[in-house]
Amino acid sequence: MSTHVQTAGASATGSDEPMSVSFSRIHKSYGSTSVLTDLSMEVDAGSMVSILGPSGCGKTTTLRVLAGFEPVDSGDVLVGGRSILGLPPRRRDMGMVFQSYSLFPNLSVDDNIEYGLRIRRIDRAARRTRTDELLDVCGLGGMGDRYPHQLSGGQQQRVALARALATRPKVLLLDEPLSALDAAVRSSLRDEIRRVQQALGTTTVFITHDQGEALAIADRVAVMNAGRIEQYAPPHEVYAHPSTPFVSRFVGTINEVAVPRSWSASDDLPVDALGDDVVFIRPEDLAVDPDPGGQLVVTRQTYTGERTMVRLGRPGDDSVEWSASLASADAHAVPPGTRVRTRVTGQPAMRLPVGEAGGRWA
Repeated sequence: MSTHVQTAGASATGSDEPMSVSFSRIHKSYGSTSVLTDLSMEVDAGSMVSILGPSGCGKTTTLRVLAGFEPVDSGDVLVGGRSILGLPPRRRDMGMVFQSYSLFPNLSVDDNIEYGLRIRRIDRAARRTRTDELLDVCGLGGMGDRYPHQLSGGQQQRVALARALATRPKVLLLDEPLSALDAAVRSSLRDEIRRVQQALGTTTVFITHDQGEALAIADRVAVMNAGRIEQYAPPHEVYAHPSTPFVSRFVGTINEVAVPRSWSASDDLPVDALGDDVVFIRPEDLAVDPDPGGQLVVTRQTYTGERTMVRLGRPGDDSVEWSASLASADAHAVPPGTRVRTRVTGQPAMRLPVGEAGGRWA
């Protein structure tokens, strides 16, 4: 055997030991346009982090900085406690999966997965062992001899995932990998990606604009806006306890109600637009009771199966709409046109003085 040929050990294909990732005060601009501003984030070794935000917020630029495709103006990026800013992309040991599968159409599934191992001159037996392992882990058993055109979109994305993992990268980067798939396949593959990530323990950064994906798949979620991280926390905390008005409005559905300073969650909910504070209330924390003297009216309902979203408004005023998420069986009691009163059944997600609430209160 040639002395240049290697086995699939850590020296050739990275280490199985998970690595942490640290972004430290990253600034990035294109000319006079600031794209990332003082971005800092710690990704624990072996965890999955979702970076969530609207188009143009800087999430893909963050991923490209980590991969080495974009230089930074200042700050540092560390993997396993060591700076990687001086390394070119090919030496950063990152696996990447994109929205477009980018498979080689003339190569079989096996050969696509083995590609990175082959160019690293890993010996044939080690390549075969690793490929068989990933075919099994990624739900591709029996498909090794097929070609990309013989696979569904979801299967092709599984191959792309297996190929990215073949070299045992220090970090796996997923840039909106599910956005080209239909809803049913997207949900299934989302869960598969999470299962594979947990099985292999690969540190993973997942970029998405889909809040459902971010909340469902990640250990922690970074919500970005205009180049800054507005909140970085576990999914349930981002949803239940948003740290800024932007996060409360961007993640999930939220009701915004003006209340007097003396109001508490046990009091009736005011329905006028005047108040000292604004409370942010999730639809599942808003109860609706039929009441001929109620100040709100049910305007419409959206049935989703087990739950129904009931929309509420002031009679004759369509400028503001609130939402209550009810069990579908309970929603039958308040059809459109029903006068209702509302009450809060849990604690508001957030409460701010009117002057700090922004949005329509600004």
